[in-house]
Amino acid sequence: MTTSVRAGASSPAAGRRVTPTGRLILPADADRADWLTARRQGLGSSDMAAVLGISRYGNGLSVYHDKTGGLPLESDDSEPALWGRAFEETVAREWARRNRSVVRRVGLVANTERPWQMCTLDRRVLRCPIGDVTERCATEIKCRDRMKADEWRKGIPDDVLAQVLWQADVCGYDHMHVACLIGGNDYRQYVVRTADHAQLIADLREAGARAWQQITDRRPPVLAHDADPDVLLDLYERLHPERTGVVDLTLQGDAQDALAEYLDAHNDLTEAQARKDRAKAAMVGALGAASEAVVLDRTFYRLDEQARKHCDTRRLAERWPDAYADCVEDRISRQLHVPGVIREEHNV
Repeated sequence: MTTSVRAGASSPAAGRRVTPTGRLILPADADRADWLTARRQGLGSSDMAAVLGISRYGNGLSVYHDKTGGLPLESDDSEPALWGRAFEETVAREWARRNRSVVRRVGLVANTERPWQMCTLDRRVLRCPIGDVTERCATEIKCRDRMKADEWRKGIPDDVLAQVLWQADVCGYDHMHVACLIGGNDYRQYVVRTADHAQLIADLREAGARAWQQITDRRPPVLAHDADPDVLLDLYERLHPERTGVVDLTLQGDAQDALAEYLDAHNDLTEAQARKDRAKAAMVGALGAASEAVVLDRTFYRLDEQARKHCDTRRLAERWPDAYADCVEDRISRQLHVPGVIREEHNV
């Protein structure tokens, strides 16, 4: 049997049904800017991982601002995303070869009954390697850092599971294939059957409908109190790249409570660091001239030498100004500053 990944061959026309319950919005070879615009008309599979709070790249609030135009229309040009797209074709070909199958790129697909429910299929499978060869399904391609290998040891991670189940629900498939290349040389593949996750699919559809209604009504979602603060800070930075003016928090009790909690945590951290430093001084003092401390022949702690590269930027600028200008750049960041008088009033 021949393997194939004929990318873009005989691309179906937009509007045509390309899966049991999905119609094509944009073909795989569409302009990326057009794809970025079209995907704002619905919720894709990666959006759902964010809506559920299991994505390391976003949350329900970032999805809301993206769909309502609050965030710039931009592609993910990070190094992981760039290499993920670059290796997608290679992994797809390898999946087809190992499974003696045929796959093809499709594009952006929307559910025929729920047009807001969308997905971009990595590869549609034309010859399924399990069961009936005419059975319709698709393959999701992932490339992951080797540090993420443990997440794939017992199966696929929760965020990927949510993605492929969403894709299956959009397209009317009863199973999905997943091919993952970890660390550039560790290939793994899986099969996800919708029958094994009926309740989760129902929950996904319900969560998606609720999120899309909030987007339609322009009602920002209220995030759980344990939402990832790093994701939120990144979102706020993208929402407001330029800042000016003053906001009055006199009537905003929640914001004032947050400041109090921040200052309490700062004081706790300062005290904890002081305790740690005092303990460290006592431990090093107990070493004397030794480098290791033992208790009943067991190593309790030791002082290890560590080396790290250090660049003297002043000397670099003096001796090789061209190299300095070429390699050193200013990076602007914002630091939260609380005036000393406010900190003092809080500690009284």
